[in-house]
Amino acid sequence: MQKDIHPDYHPVVFRDPSANFAFLTRSTVTSDKTIEWEDGKTYPLVDVDVSSASHPFYTGRSRVLDTAGRVERFNQRYGKA
Repeated sequence: MQKDIHPDYHPVVFRDPSANFAFLTRSTVTSDKTIEWEDGKTYPLVDVDVSSASHPFYTGRSRVLDTAGRVERFNQRYGKA
């Protein structure tokens, strides 16, 4: 590897506020926010919108879309041209 061309790879905490879920991993992302982790050390904090704790696919709360009903409604509104 060439020196001084790669971004800094360091521990970062990713947090999903909607699910009250956080995990510590390594990343090149930077952040101005910090958090004290369970081990007593302070790490950069990145808030994410969706994680495995809140994503419908992983939590089993996924919805089944009624695509046939939508198509019928579209055809009723705009007719078949």
